[in-house]
Amino acid sequence: MDILTLTEEILAGRRIRRGEENLLLSAPTTGLLEGANRLRAAFCGNRADLCSIINGRSGRCSEDCKFCAQSARHCTGISEYGFLSEAEILAECRHNEERGVTRFSIVTAGRTLSGADFEKALAAYRFLRENCGTALCGSHGLLTAEQFAKLKAAGVSRYHCNLETSRRYFPHICTTHTFDDKIACIKRAKAAGMEVCSGGIIGMGETMADRLDMALTLAELGVRSVPVNALIPIAGTPLESLERLTEEEILRTVAMFRYLLPEADIRLAAGRDLLTECGRQAFAGGANAAITGDMLTTSGNGILDDVTMLEEMGFAVEREISG
Repeated sequence: MDILTLTEEILAGRRIRRGEENLLLSAPTTGLLEGANRLRAAFCGNRADLCSIINGRSGRCSEDCKFCAQSARHCTGISEYGFLSEAEILAECRHNEERGVTRFSIVTAGRTLSGADFEKALAAYRFLRENCGTALCGSHGLLTAEQFAKLKAAGVSRYHCNLETSRRYFPHICTTHTFDDKIACIKRAKAAGMEVCSGGIIGMGETMADRLDMALTLAELGVRSVPVNALIPIAGTPLESLERLTEEEILRTVAMFRYLLPEADIRLAAGRDLLTECGRQAFAGGANAAITGDMLTTSGNGILDDVTMLEEMGFAVEREISG
C-alpha cells in the first residue's frame, strides 16, 4: 500500500494496529512527511502546544538508565542539589507563563519521590496553583496510587512517565526497574484522573521497529502527549560513544509517530539542536508541540523564538489553560 492511500484511510478512521506498522517503513521520506502533516492538520488543527520544565532536584539517582547524566552510577560531573525552594520554582514558572507557556512541570530524577522531598513537591505545586495560572505537570518516577491522589489534590493535572523505548529493548537501557513498572505507573496516574505524557528517546541503539513498537504501546495506553527525544550522548554515560542521529531519521520517526498516534500531541523534546532551525521541518511533518524554555540546554531556541517560528508557520500557539 502506498503512503497516500494509507493517509486517506487514516483520515477516514483507520488505525494502524500491531503487525501493520511495517507499512510505514518503505515510504519515501517526502511523502511520509507530507502525509503526517495532513494528519496533524486534520486531527489537531493548527494548534501548537508548548510546555516547560524545571529540574527540581539534581543528581544522585539510584537507577542505572544508560542515557542519563543524573545516575549515581555514572561519572558525568553534573551539578547536584537538593529540592529547590518554592521561590525558585515560582520564578521560573512565572517567567515561562509570561511568555505564553501554558503548562509547567517539576521534574526529579530517581526511582520515585518520597518522604520530605515528596512533601516539598506537594507544597511547591500548591504554591504554584495559588500564584500562577499555568497548568501543572509532574515527573517523579514510579509513584503509588496514594501519591497520585495527593498530587491531583495539590493541583497537578498531568503526569509524565516516559516508556523510553520498546519492551524488547528496555532491558538494554535499564535494569533497575522494568517496562512493566512504567506501564503500571501510567495506569495508576490515569486511574487517579490525571492525563499522561509519555514518550521516549530515540538513538540509543534501538531499531526503527522498536520505535514503532513503543508508539503502538502508547496508542494502546491512550496517551495523548508524546515527547520525542533524540539522544545527545553524554560523556560519562554508557552511551557516550553512540553516533548522533541524522536529521532525516529523526524526521521519519516523528512522522511515523503521527501515523500511529494521529490524535496525540507529538512533542519535540531533547535533541532539537540536531534539527535544522530547531525542528521547523518536523513541525511541517507531523509535530505540533514542544518542550521549550529559556534555560533548557537541549534546544537552541528560547520560548519567544519557538512562538515566533510556530506562528510564522501558521500555527496558533495555545495560550489558554486546557487542563
